[in-house]
Amino acid sequence: MSTLKRTTFLRRSVDHVTDELVIALAGGETIEFKALFAKVFEGLKKKNAVSGGEEMLRLRCYEKLLKLASSGLVQKKDKTYRGLEGLDQASSVNRLARADESISARTATTSATAAAAV
Repeated sequence: MSTLKRTTFLRRSVDHVTDELVIALAGGETIEFKALFAKVFEGLKKKNAVSGGEEMLRLRCYEKLLKLASSGLVQKKDKTYRGLEGLDQASSVNRLARADESISARTATTSATAAAAV
């Protein structure tokens, strides 16, 4: 009997920084990073989700923003950023829903394989 080897780590918790980035960029307007970070920081303070200091949060925000830009959900031009269509797919709600779908599909496939082997 073969066992499935999990090669990636799936983090199944809410990512507040990405959610605030999605909210801030959802309007489609072009925003500089300083103004964008100010919006994200205020949103996180309202949610009481600020931890690790402002500089560390700025770094995390910038890394997540670059990840969104490399995946084609955010357009980066010089030091300005603009959200593109499909940006809402990066929010935690959609990400967790896709993870749940993939887990249930994997479970159904594994169950069908096990039932066929018996």
